[in-house]
Amino acid sequence: MPNRSVLPGLKSARYQEILTDPSYAGQFVLMTNPHIGNTGVNSGDEESIKCFLGGLIIRNLSICTSNWRCTETLDEYLRKRNIMGIYDVDTRAITRRLREDGSLIGVLSTDQSLKDEELLEMAKNWKIVGVDLISDVTCDAPYEWVDKTGSGWEFNDNQSSETFHVVVYDFGVKHNILRRLASYGCKITVVPASWPASDVLNLKPDGVLFSNGPGDPAAVPYAVKTVQEIVGKVPVFGICMGHQLIGQALGGKTFKMKFGHHGGNHPVRDNRTGRVDISAQNHNYAVDPESLPEGVQVTHINLNDQSCAGLVFPKMKLMSLQYHPESSPGPHDSDLAFGEFVELMKNNRL
Repeated sequence: MPNRSVLPGLKSARYQEILTDPSYAGQFVLMTNPHIGNTGVNSGDEESIKCFLGGLIIRNLSICTSNWRCTETLDEYLRKRNIMGIYDVDTRAITRRLREDGSLIGVLSTDQSLKDEELLEMAKNWKIVGVDLISDVTCDAPYEWVDKTGSGWEFNDNQSSETFHVVVYDFGVKHNILRRLASYGCKITVVPASWPASDVLNLKPDGVLFSNGPGDPAAVPYAVKTVQEIVGKVPVFGICMGHQLIGQALGGKTFKMKFGHHGGNHPVRDNRTGRVDISAQNHNYAVDPESLPEGVQVTHINLNDQSCAGLVFPKMKLMSLQYHPESSPGPHDSDLAFGEFVELMKNNRL
């Protein structure tokens, strides 16, 4: 009987990526599109090796599928993985409530004997602030990433003439982040969230990427310490949770947002060029730009609420983004960020 924070999911066709995105750990996802399950499920679209979200809430569950890549229905997929779901729900009404009041705590149960008062008490007792969810989703041991989807040919134009070794800290990394790095010709080593910085530096990487992940960045001081020990020694790229941890490691503060950012339609402006990209975002916390030290530049702004969406610190060879450049819902708007990271590593060799 899980009780979780309820978040709106705005990607109608990419529900499988949402189901397997570790950033949704400890949360219910409410799909705003009324029809879910039309394309079924296939192993190629998974963003991790398992589902981490607490449950799925939808309006209409498709009883038939229409996609040549489909291997099973959404219902079959959820049952096999013991993920709770509920359909025939007025998701639009709940979405309106979330838009007014922000993320709320919900309870899903099959026990019809429970009274409303008991369910309310369960919801009140569940907390997400200060909870370390990263330890639930990180890998158990280091491994070399082997791309099974052929990034080498799919994005061959991105390939650099040089090969760079990138160590990725797995705070809940999505497979597509690793695929994008591979598409630029990077050799990738993935390490657990608690892996010592000294061991990573001993690998002599060309760069370190701090990945996305779930929960409150203030709940993982060990990760902040790791970032502090690595920043300035090699080029660094932070994405989503990695961005927030970098903000804290530099002396800045993070805060919980009332609404959070979820979905694939967030406009972000690059303050350096004026370019506006459509980005995919999935986070409940943000970096307070006013708390950052001198020399750290806010490069990107979310145009919906003017929150900080990107940082650079040239002195420390550092860049970070609050959104997911690998998702590129524009459809390739944000993918250039990986090219910037490669250039950062290339210039560090000079």
